[in-house]
Amino acid sequence: MSYHNPVLLNESVDALDIKKDGVYVDVTFGGGGHSKEILKRLGKNGRLYAFDQDPDAIANKIDDDRFVLIEENFRYISRFLKFYGVKKVDGVLADLGVSSHQFDEAERGFSIRFEGELDMRMNQHSKISAKEVVNDYEEKELADVLFLYGELRNARSIAKTIVEEREKERIETSFQLKQVLKRYLPKAREHKILAQIFQAIRIEVNEELEVLKEFLNQIPGLLNPEGRLSVISYHSLEDRLVKRFIRTGLFSGEPEKDFYGNTNVPLMKVGKLIVPTPQEINVNNRARSAKLRVATLKV
Repeated sequence: MSYHNPVLLNESVDALDIKKDGVYVDVTFGGGGHSKEILKRLGKNGRLYAFDQDPDAIANKIDDDRFVLIEENFRYISRFLKFYGVKKVDGVLADLGVSSHQFDEAERGFSIRFEGELDMRMNQHSKISAKEVVNDYEEKELADVLFLYGELRNARSIAKTIVEEREKERIETSFQLKQVLKRYLPKAREHKILAQIFQAIRIEVNEELEVLKEFLNQIPGLLNPEGRLSVISYHSLEDRLVKRFIRTGLFSGEPEKDFYGNTNVPLMKVGKLIVPTPQEINVNNRARSAKLRVATLKV
């Protein structure tokens, strides 16, 4: 598991309530930890399809006749499953966010711990990297990204400083960005604020919240009756979208009621919110913010 230590491994796979001959999808393949656990529980007629857009993850492909790895973003889940003749599935698992491998590879630019080029692309073939966001976005556009995705109250001041500094010299690396923003990083809160800034830029680069919305909107049409959705999120922006969609089928507002006061909400939650045990957090610090939510089709 050196590529990626899967969080809430047993809990998230248990949540799928796997049928031996069922069809399942792991939309965030990464190091293959969740996929391997699903395959262990499938019979010879079961099928598992996995998605990952990161070329680095392809090296972890599992050699198993029941397994297919689709090298695409999971926002296209329905389209690519149809290509394989799959219209309905028994369960979908999503472990959102950045893999341990992506954080630990300095040149990928995801981590605040290492000197690396400002990249942050989950798909290394994407045209826009963190470099373009930091150096080319208008000041207001940059402030909006920092405020909406980093939840930073002083987003305007940070954006103004970045724009002033990049006029002197293009900001190419993570350490350069940290240097530029030094005045906003008091020692006691440096790590937290930097994490918020990096999160905001990363979400913008990868369109993470749009991808998540597109994905969730397809789930009700994909699941068989009694099919399960198992989603692990790592920050409040993701978790809010998942929670709200399970509760209302929407990302904003409330569902309309019919003449009898009933709503047409496609999913219903299964069980309570699941979080990692203190033991798991102790072994894998990246698990500390994880939240697992489970849903099934409403019948």
